[in-house]
Amino acid sequence: MSGESTLPQPSVESGDHDLLPPVFADWLVRRGWRLRAHQRGMIEAGATGRHALLVAATGAGKTLAGFLPSLIELHRGGGSGRVHTLYISPLKALATDVRRNLLMPIEEMGLSIRVETRTGDTPADRRARQKSNPPDILLTTPESLSLMLSHEDAAHLFSGLACIVIDEVHAFGTGKRGDLLQLCMARLQAMRPALRRVALSATVADPDNWRGWLAPGGDIEAVRLVVGEAGADPEIGILLPEGRVPWSGHSGKYAIPAVMEAIEAHGTTIVFVNTRGLAELIFSELWKANDKGLPIGIHHGSLSLEARRKVEEAMADGRIRALVATASLDLGLDWGNVDCVIQMGAPKGASRLIQRIGRANHRLDEPSRAMVVPGNRFEWLETRAALDAIEAGERDADLFRPGSLDVLAQHITAVACSGPFNEDALFAEVRSALPYATLDRATFDRTLGFVRDGGYALKAYDRFRRLAPAGPGQWRIAGPKFVQQHRLNAGIIVEAPALTVRFKNGRKLGTVEEYFASTLVPGDTFQFAGIALEVEGIRDSDLLVRATSKSARIPAYMGARMALTTNLAERVRRMIADPDEWRGFPDDVAEWLRMQMWKSRLPRPDQLLVETFPHEGRHYWLLYPFEGWNAHQALGMLLTKRMERAGLQPLGFQATDYALAIWSVKPVERPAELLTATIMADEFVEWVEQSHLLKRAFREVAVIGGLIERQHPGQRKTGRQVTFSTDLIFDVLMRYQPDHLLIEAAWADARARLTDVGRLGDLIERAGPTMVHEQLSRLSPLAVPVLTIIGREGVSTEATEEALLDMEAALVERAMA
Repeated sequence: MSGESTLPQPSVESGDHDLLPPVFADWLVRRGWRLRAHQRGMIEAGATGRHALLVAATGAGKTLAGFLPSLIELHRGGGSGRVHTLYISPLKALATDVRRNLLMPIEEMGLSIRVETRTGDTPADRRARQKSNPPDILLTTPESLSLMLSHEDAAHLFSGLACIVIDEVHAFGTGKRGDLLQLCMARLQAMRPALRRVALSATVADPDNWRGWLAPGGDIEAVRLVVGEAGADPEIGILLPEGRVPWSGHSGKYAIPAVMEAIEAHGTTIVFVNTRGLAELIFSELWKANDKGLPIGIHHGSLSLEARRKVEEAMADGRIRALVATASLDLGLDWGNVDCVIQMGAPKGASRLIQRIGRANHRLDEPSRAMVVPGNRFEWLETRAALDAIEAGERDADLFRPGSLDVLAQHITAVACSGPFNEDALFAEVRSALPYATLDRATFDRTLGFVRDGGYALKAYDRFRRLAPAGPGQWRIAGPKFVQQHRLNAGIIVEAPALTVRFKNGRKLGTVEEYFASTLVPGDTFQFAGIALEVEGIRDSDLLVRATSKSARIPAYMGARMALTTNLAERVRRMIADPDEWRGFPDDVAEWLRMQMWKSRLPRPDQLLVETFPHEGRHYWLLYPFEGWNAHQALGMLLTKRMERAGLQPLGFQATDYALAIWSVKPVERPAELLTATIMADEFVEWVEQSHLLKRAFREVAVIGGLIERQHPGQRKTGRQVTFSTDLIFDVLMRYQPDHLLIEAAWADARARLTDVGRLGDLIERAGPTMVHEQLSRLSPLAVPVLTIIGREGVSTEATEEALLDMEAALVERAMA
C-alpha cells in the first residue's frame, strides 16, 4: 500500500497459492511485491478464525496485512449486505487516509468491495445511506462506533460483522478511549460471538499484555502473536550546531539555521515538536530563516479542520518542503515522499521517537533518517538515552489501569439509547472487557444508579433521571430528549474551554484556549496558524482578528505535558553515574558532569540527590528525581505547603522533567524530615481538594459521564458556561455527597493523570533510605539548567530575553568557576 511493502522481488511462493486467490497472487506479481511472513501469518489467523496481534515496523505493510483476510473472505463471497469489517483508528484523518490507500488494491484487483468512512465529519445524508446500504468495510473511530451502537438498529447494522481491526492500538488502548473501545467490542462480541479481533502496532513493549487486552475475557491464548520483519535500522543523529549544547531551553530554537539547511538538503521534512505552542514558535523561527522562500506548513490539533486537511493534501501531493507538526501527526499519514524527520526538543520516550522516525521513507528495507535537536544539557542526556534504548530494542512500558467509571456511565447511557437492557446481562458483558474485568457488582450498581437518577444528592432533579424501569431488572431510556442529549454530547476527548479564532469575513483559523484569550485586549498580537494576528475584539465565542506585520507572542496551552518515561529516566541516571559513559559526550556536557562530581556529587542510579545552598539572598534546595514534570510539579506544591507549616517561609519553586528547585527565606537543613511518606496522606489530599486540580478533573468526568451537556440542539455552550455548571455541581456534591461516583472518578483522574501519583508515590517511598544531602556554599553545575528557567514564563520582549541570557551567563560562571 502506497509503498509500504515495496520489494523488487515479483514472486509468490508456492505455499502462498493455497492462501491467496489467483487475483491476489497476480496483483502482487504485477506490483513487484512479495507476500511477507507476517502478512502470511495474518491470513492464516483469519482463515482459522483466530484473533491476532500484529507487531510490525512502520513500512512493513501492516495495515494491508490487517485487511488481507477480510479482502480475501469478501472476494470469496463472505459478504452479507451488512458491514463485514470494522476498522478502528485513533484519528479521523488516519481513517480517511487508510480508505484512500485501501481503495488502490481493491480497484487494481477489480474487487467488488465497498469501503467508506464514518467519523464526526461524515455528512448526515451519507450516515443515513450507510444504515440502509452499509459498506463491506467501515472505517471509524472509537467515539463514532459508540454512537452507532447507541442506535436502535445497531444489532441489524452489525449482524454480519466478522472482524474488527484496531490500528495503532498503542496510541489509545491504555487510556479512556481504549476503555470505550473495549466496552464497544464487548457489546459487538455479545451480538456476534464469532467476531474476530485484530490489533496492529509498531511500538508495544510487552506483546503478551496487549494479547490479553485484545482477547475477549482477557484469554491471552486466544490471540495469535504475529511479528513482522525487523527492517533496516534507523539512522538517527543528534544535531548540535558547532557542538554547543545550551544550558537551558527546551525548544531547540538555537539550531534553527542548521534545521533550515537540513530542510533545503532533503525533499520533504517533518519537524516534530512536543506542544502546540512550540509548533507556532518553531514555524515562526523557520520562516524567518527561510531565505529561499521554500513552502513550509504547520499542523496541530488547535487548527481548523480545513487548515489541517489543506496542509495534508499539500504534503500528499509533494507541494510542501517542510511541515512543523505536533503529536497530531505522530500516527502520521502515509506520505512516501518524506525523507527526513527532525525532532525539536527531547523525545520523552523511545517508543514515541520510533513512531515519529517511522514517518520518514516509510519503507521497510530503507532506513528512516532522523535528527534530534536537544533543548538543553539534560535533554542531550535524555536524547542519548533514547537512541541507546532504540539500538537495544527497548520500548517504553505501557501502563494499564482499571477502566474509568465516567466512561462506563457513558456506555450504559448508549446501551439504553439503543433499547431496553437487562442489568445482569450488561454487568456480565462489561466484565468481559479487560479494563472492567475486576469491576465488582456494587460499583456497577452505583454507576447504573448514577445514570438512572444522578445519585443521592441530585435525584430530586428531573434533568438527571435518564433511565426508567422496563420490568424486573430491566431498564430503558427515560425519553427521546435523553437520546438526543447523549448523541450530541457523547465523546471521550474533553477540550479545554476555547474560543474560535476568526477573521471578520468569517474565515475560521482554529481555536485558542479560553484562559489565554482572556489575557488579550484589542490591539494585542499573537502568532497562530503561522500568521501574526492582531486582536480586534471578542464576540460571543469568537476571537476576531486581522493579519498584522507587528511582532507577536506565542499562545499558551494547558494541555498535559509529555512526561519523561521511566525507562529513559533510569537510563539517564545510570549514564550520569558512570564516567566511562561520558567518553562520547560533547566536551561541554562531559565537563559539566565532571565539575558537578568535583563541586558536589553525582548520585548513583538508586540514590536521590538533594542539594542545599544560598543564592542571591535566598536559600535553595534542589532535588534530582528524574520522575517527570507532573510528579515534580505536584511534589513542589506539597513540599512548599509543608515548609509553610514548618516556618521556613517558601517563596516559590520550579519543576522540570529532571529536577525540582525550591527557594525560601529560611534554609532547609534537614530535608529528610520534610520528604516523608505522610506527605501523601496529609498535604496531598488537602492540596488536591483546595487547588483547581480536582475541579478540573471533575469537569472532564462530568462531561464524559453525561452529567453536563456541552451542547443543546442548535447551540453549543461556551467553555465558561460548562465550567460554571460543573463547579456548581461539584460544590453541591462535595458538601452533600462527597462519595459520589463522579467525585471518585475525578479523584482517580487527579491522581493518575494530573499529578502522576504513581511515580510521585514511588519517589517519596524511596526518598528516605536513598537520599544523599549535599550542603553547598554556592549553586552546583547540575542546578544551573533549572535555575536559568526561573522567570522565563511570560517573556515578551527582546530586551527581557537578553537580560535573562545575561543572568544565565552569570549563573554559569558562578557554578563552573
